[in-house]
Amino acid sequence: MDLNGKVAVVTGSGGGLGLAYARELAAAGAAVVVNDVDPTAAEAAVKEIVEAGGRAVAEVGAVGPASAADALVARAVSEFGRLDVMVTNAGVLRDKVLWKMTDGDFDTVIDVHLKGTFTCARAAAIRFREQGEGGRIIAVGSPAGQRGNFGQTNYSAAKAGIVGFVRTWALELQRANVTVNALIPVAATAMTDTVPALKPYVDALREGRPMPSFARRALAFGSPQDVAGLVVYLASDASAGVTGQAIGIGGDRLSLWSHPTQVVSAYAEDGWSADEIAEAWPTAFAEHEQTVGERLPEPPAVKEQS
Repeated sequence: MDLNGKVAVVTGSGGGLGLAYARELAAAGAAVVVNDVDPTAAEAAVKEIVEAGGRAVAEVGAVGPASAADALVARAVSEFGRLDVMVTNAGVLRDKVLWKMTDGDFDTVIDVHLKGTFTCARAAAIRFREQGEGGRIIAVGSPAGQRGNFGQTNYSAAKAGIVGFVRTWALELQRANVTVNALIPVAATAMTDTVPALKPYVDALREGRPMPSFARRALAFGSPQDVAGLVVYLASDASAGVTGQAIGIGGDRLSLWSHPTQVVSAYAEDGWSADEIAEAWPTAFAEHEQTVGERLPEPPAVKEQS
């Protein structure tokens, strides 16, 4: 992929997945505005990209407020003359079960993930329309937003909302030749450190041991670098016809998520009473009820040595 001449903003790119996205975009030729709340991390990311032959600058700040989004777009334009790609990756976690989650826990996650995606995408859309040459918005979602996840009321709601944004913005920005897609990544990052089922694979990656095929395929779990190719594809001219999609990637797996769809329906003359619903549900609907949460497959049993 050749992204020479293109300019990208990647929020939350001082480390983890965001850094992998910024590195890969720069390696493909794009100039990158690295954003992080931590100035040390942001400058280190820029240094790494520049030393590898890329172009990058740091814009430090927490996403969420409109002023932060406007500053990111303004920095791209002042440094590189334009903006072509906005990747809304920044995020935080404040995991607690519903009855223990505070207003602060909820608001912090919603402000960064959901409002931050909104303000950054809005600022990018305004710039894209002014330039009149199209653009790319890549909004980062999560499997938690697709299926829910225990202890993540705030995070799951934000990530589900981001996919809702994408479907709406794809319609609104189509005439401006701006594509809008949701990236649904799975990778070893600080956000997966606390998932017990993934810990052995996270440890393997950190220790430089090979990731087992079960993790890379059945769990679609690998390194941040495994995800970054999709960002470059969605930023490129090759993806010009792809918009409004939720696309999953991780390990060895690339996948396309479906939009919500009605799985079964029934009809009653003059509408449904509660008693009629109670009578119909066990036979017409119960077998079609949808699962909640990620149901990870069990790893293959290790054969005992004789």
